[in-house]
Formats: sequence, C-alpha cells, structure tokens
Amino acid sequence: MKSVLVALLVLLAPHAALAQTVEPEAATPELMILDAADVDPDDFLWTLRIVAVMADSPNDPAFQRQMRDIEERPGDLLTRDVVVIVDSDRNSGSPLRQRLRPRGFMLAIIDKDGEIKQRRPAPRDVREIGDMIDRFPLRRQELLERLPAGR
Repeated sequence: MKSVLVALLVLLAPHAALAQTVEPEAATPELMILDAADVDPDDFLWTLRIVAVMADSPNDPAFQRQMRDIEERPGDLLTRDVVVIVDSDRNSGSPLRQRLRPRGFMLAIIDKDGEIKQRRPAPRDVREIGDMIDRFPLRRQELLERLPAGR
C-alpha cells in the first residue's frame, strides 16, 4: 500500500506543480476611442482605419446608440485595425469635422490611405461596419497577405 502511495505521489507531483503555475494573461488590446479635438486624422495614415462618429450634441439619440453599439462589440473593430474618433460638439472646429462637414449625426469610415470610403446619416450595427470595411481593397489585400491560401 505504501508503494502505491509513493508511486501516485511521484506521478502526480509534476502535475500539481503545473497546476500552481499561472501564466500571466496577455494584455488584451482595447479599442481606442478618441476625442476629435485631440487628434489629427493624418496621424493614422497607413496604420489604422478611422471610424468617425459625429453629432451636434452628445445627447443625440443616434450618437448615443452608435457609441453603445461600438462599446458592446469592440472586437469586430479591433481585428480590422480601427480607431474610433468621436466629435459631438458642432463648434469644436476639429480637423476631422472640417474635413467631413457633418450635418447632424454622421458615421464615416476612412481607410488607411486616408480616403473617405463610407458616410452614413444613421447608426450602423458594428457587424455591418465590419462588413463594409471587409469590402475595401486595402482590407482584402491585408486578408490575402495574412491568409495566402485564399489566392
């Protein structure tokens, strides 16, 4: 009986040590949501796509709905190299507001090359935003480079 216990201890000891070692979790990246007054859209050229959410007031129901949707599903945008830039002050005069000139609520998507690809006057589901981005030529090229089996 004693030999059985010793054998069990010898066999289970390495597993007990493994169970106690806890790997630190890799820091999960967070979706960047920035105020348009603090950034220049040209800073993101060739590195990140911009999803611009603009309104005349932070109390605009469309603005609030869009931001809630984005905050609930950030992963869909993270995988597509997106930064969200928010401007809810019509008098801000931010470079992005001057470039896009929104009237009321507007959702705009700017690709990595700086080209305005989409403008929408109403909120969109995050999945729909992701689908729009996936149709961009630069995004298709990125996907082919990451997954060359699709060629």
